[in-house]
Amino acid sequence: MSELARKSCLPCSGGVPRLDAAAAATLQSQVPQWELVLGHHLRRIFGFKDFRTALAFVNRVGEVAEREGHHPNLSLAWGRVEVEIWTHKVDGLTEADFVLAAKLDELPRD
Repeated sequence: MSELARKSCLPCSGGVPRLDAAAAATLQSQVPQWELVLGHHLRRIFGFKDFRTALAFVNRVGEVAEREGHHPNLSLAWGRVEVEIWTHKVDGLTEADFVLAAKLDELPRD
């Protein structure tokens, strides 16, 4: 388990500032399969052998999101799940986004 994945997503009530570009890039290096999009959000596309497997993964993502209190945007299609993460309260990235990304990286995909 990565150092980021061991952390918990802290609820953000708007008092946490968004990360600057340098801080976001440093954290992104710990979740290299995630794309840092315009310094605003993280995106990753997960591939699967079929729709059922992709749907099962979405359900696992949902369980983690509920447990952490941090909810990504999800797009489900045959053999594919696109995940986008950012902190809506600050309209940008916080450490919690990278924590969630690391946790999702460790989910089973079968």
